[in-house]
Amino acid sequence: MENARARHAARDRAGGRLVARIVQTGQHYDPAMNEVFFRDLGIPTPEFHLDVGSGSHASQTARILERYEAHLIKNRPDAVVVFGDVNSTIACALAAVKIGIPVAHVEAGLRSFDRTMPEEINRLLTDAIAGLLLVSEPSGLRNLDREGVDSAKVRLVGNVMVDTLVTELPKARETDPAKALSLDHQQFGLITLHRPSNVDNPETLRALMTLFEELAQEFPLVFPMHPRTRGAVERAGIKLSGSADARLRIVDPLPYRENLGLMSAARVVLTDSGGMQEETSVLGVPCLTLRENTERPITLELGTSRLVGNDPVRIRAAFADAVTGRWPKGQAIPLWEGAAAPRVADALWSWCEAGWRDYASVPGPA
Repeated sequence: MENARARHAARDRAGGRLVARIVQTGQHYDPAMNEVFFRDLGIPTPEFHLDVGSGSHASQTARILERYEAHLIKNRPDAVVVFGDVNSTIACALAAVKIGIPVAHVEAGLRSFDRTMPEEINRLLTDAIAGLLLVSEPSGLRNLDREGVDSAKVRLVGNVMVDTLVTELPKARETDPAKALSLDHQQFGLITLHRPSNVDNPETLRALMTLFEELAQEFPLVFPMHPRTRGAVERAGIKLSGSADARLRIVDPLPYRENLGLMSAARVVLTDSGGMQEETSVLGVPCLTLRENTERPITLELGTSRLVGNDPVRIRAAFADAVTGRWPKGQAIPLWEGAAAPRVADALWSWCEAGWRDYASVPGPA
């Protein structure tokens, strides 16, 4: 998703001289969580697909490493750009640098300081081997400086995911998914849940589902359920309501545009998604972040996010603040205005002109 925005920007800013190819690893293999993004957002079909599928962190990362290395040897690029903090991020970065191909990391420098999170390990390792580090918020600059990273390799470019939000929001609102679910604007809440800390322990998951049922009696809630979460619910023997008029409405995962439309119309969002922390902050929607930490502290400092963990007492108190209008209004976050992709493209083109070096002579984008 973000990759496509930067891809088009890179082509345009470099006058067509910087050619980008999309490689899809297949880590996210469910059609509702994958193909729909390419279709709805007009992203070009990937030139290459590695078809790695699901598996443990080790097996999935190993398959990506093996298949991406083979792809790079056959179709060697001048550089590789990786995004975010998933297994594909570190695997593709590692495959590239091992055979001498420089790597740029978009969303560099984010830190939760919780090494029980697989994503945190992916972030740390990718930043350690990347030659160009493109940062979305000021905390990333501080984190990389603390880790001793040469500042010449680092650029603060803003948040490319916000570019997608700004572009797609009008269409998302036109779809009016709330109306399709017979919900009134700002008269419902939205839930998403998928992280291991919330769904892997049956007792934790059962307590959260019970709490959601209770909260929904006060204020209707919609819960597009991630496939991982649905599987955990089934293994835990938790019964889900199948009623179309239930106060807690369990639905299938939503395409990006429909999910964005629901989020923008909701009174409150309860989520453990880092991306939705960012999106709610841009939209000005109160966000109960169901985590004990976040790698996106700007959403707490200037945005609309509050950490509540999976503690029912904290969640209830924050929920009451949100639905009764006692939630602080967020502020605009610098460089989250929808123009990050051109800054990414400028940084990549400067890096290219400098010979992809490590990269003290690379000027920052204007």
